[in-house]
Amino acid sequence: MTSTQSDLADLSRFIFRAPSWYTSLAFALLLAAVAGVAAFDSGAYARTWRGLFFLGRDAWEGIFFIGIPTVVAAFGTTGVDRLVGGKLTHNRSSLLALISEIILVAIVTAAGIVTVFTGLGQRFVFDALIVGLASVFAFRLLVVMAVSGSSVLVASVPASLQTAAAAVLLFVYGGVLRLLSVGGPLVDVYLTEYLARSQSAPAELSAISIEHFLLLGVTCVLYALAVYAFIVGVDRPWRRSLGVSLLDFLRGFVGHVAEGSRELEEFFQQLGEEAIVPVSVLSFRTIDGGADDGPRSDGGSVDPGSDRDEPGADPDEKARFVLPMIHPGPMGEIGGGNFPERVARDCPGLVFPPHATAGHDFNLVTEREVDTILDAARTAADRITYGRAATRSVRTHSGEASILGQAFGDDALLVSTYAPGFADDIEYGVGLSAAAEARTSGLDDVVLVDAHNSNDGLDGPDLGHVTPGSARAFDLIGAAGIAGERLAASDSGPLELGVAWDETPWTPTDGIGPLGVRVAVTAVDGRETAYVLVDGNNMEPGLRGELVEAMADDGPVDAAEVMTTDTHIVNSVEADNQVGAAIDRDDLRTLVCGLVDDARADLEPVEAGVAVERATVTVFGNDRTESLASHANAVVAMGGAFALSVILAAVAVSVLIFLFA
Repeated sequence: MTSTQSDLADLSRFIFRAPSWYTSLAFALLLAAVAGVAAFDSGAYARTWRGLFFLGRDAWEGIFFIGIPTVVAAFGTTGVDRLVGGKLTHNRSSLLALISEIILVAIVTAAGIVTVFTGLGQRFVFDALIVGLASVFAFRLLVVMAVSGSSVLVASVPASLQTAAAAVLLFVYGGVLRLLSVGGPLVDVYLTEYLARSQSAPAELSAISIEHFLLLGVTCVLYALAVYAFIVGVDRPWRRSLGVSLLDFLRGFVGHVAEGSRELEEFFQQLGEEAIVPVSVLSFRTIDGGADDGPRSDGGSVDPGSDRDEPGADPDEKARFVLPMIHPGPMGEIGGGNFPERVARDCPGLVFPPHATAGHDFNLVTEREVDTILDAARTAADRITYGRAATRSVRTHSGEASILGQAFGDDALLVSTYAPGFADDIEYGVGLSAAAEARTSGLDDVVLVDAHNSNDGLDGPDLGHVTPGSARAFDLIGAAGIAGERLAASDSGPLELGVAWDETPWTPTDGIGPLGVRVAVTAVDGRETAYVLVDGNNMEPGLRGELVEAMADDGPVDAAEVMTTDTHIVNSVEADNQVGAAIDRDDLRTLVCGLVDDARADLEPVEAGVAVERATVTVFGNDRTESLASHANAVVAMGGAFALSVILAAVAVSVLIFLFA
């Protein structure tokens, strides 16, 4: 990926899962109780048994005046928001209410600390409380507008619940009604008896006046205008350049990181464009009885003068390499991020889904596009013509590029790497050119794999992206051409294959996906070649070399290569989570060598074949990924400064209003 795309991928550091609503509420009530003890000080009673009662009362008052509005907002926001066409879930509403409570407590606590050192008094604390309640409203308004896509007026209704609930409690228990003359004696008596509850409230609330509520209303309107100005300011460049709204991106991103929803795919679909991608399938199946001619159990027939069978799927499939020229991104399980696991579940044999030569421009926009790829893979598998003959593997070099290649009949598998150098994705056009160069020597279909097995992270100006016209692109094309020549001129022999697989004890947090580690060992004329596939996203520098050396030293494997699937589910944890960064290298080396031994023990005669099917899918598209990354990074870089400017301006106007009110 490019450095700009790296910055976008680094947004995964914000990824989390929204806690359940009851977890958020439990923490909110606990925080409210602690804040109550701090705000409604029991002073002299603190060291007596009686003080425990007063501390309990303080905690209850905190829960009542701070926690109750949070509970109202947690339960009420979802219902009100959906009533006006929004999408907030209970988990999101509860988390939003909790964060809003934290904002309020932080503002009031800061004001209390200021009064200790300045002697401004209780009036200042309640002025800060008004600013805090208005800030909570503004924050909730921004989130509701982003998540639900509502207008500022519509979103103001659910966004105001927490502030309104707190204001009602302060109005009733602050004694404000006693200062009003609303109607005749009967009305005044009713209001005083049932709605004016100041005698049951902490004495500190007596400092609240009717002016506070008027100021709260004015401040909320001011902050709502500030939120609207901020949204318009950051959204306009997106609409002009990309034709989409920033709020659509935020809505999808929040839904994905908080609850794993698919809303982000709807945004990507607006950006996507159609592309035709080759889907290559290399299949190995066991030989029924080892006969060279005569009828077969699957109904096919064998030409005595040929080592090829008729096309058709076979229930005796032992292993399958599936290589669509897409990129398994952009993050988590969005789009094709979990493609390796999906294809592994879809095929009968042990499936190897290595990384193809394609970058982030070829991310699938939705998970539905994966079904199109899987359909194409099935179609290709059904058209495979199997053969018994294969060549011994060859290793070719050109500049920084190295290729391990092996031919199966007239087709070939080429696995490319730039190790020990550092590289990331190979662009689509470079891969097509390299495969075409390999075919010039007479090969038919070429399955070109990007081993994706050596990178030094996401920092620095050069992230190893292999682009058209670069020296590395010509290195790859040259190595592929040499491999094609050598394979076309090599003698063939009967093919044997053994496979092994371990899910491993590691998880995506450790950089290893659910496919674990898979090994295929081929044997032709006594030369054994090991293909190791790790379900991860690239490798730490030097690890690939250690594994290849260990396989050569610990057994009679003559050649080996290590690949990763480039699965992006490991990037739900962090953008840079390469294989070897979190796990012990010795443990991985021991596991790989053990699997190679198991695969060698599993060697048996097989036949192989390759077929390629083209699929039309919707991908991010040329330059769209870069444009999206640039705009998202600009929002992160400039949006914070712009937001701070808007906040400071709104607070400054608020101070003026409070001074002259």
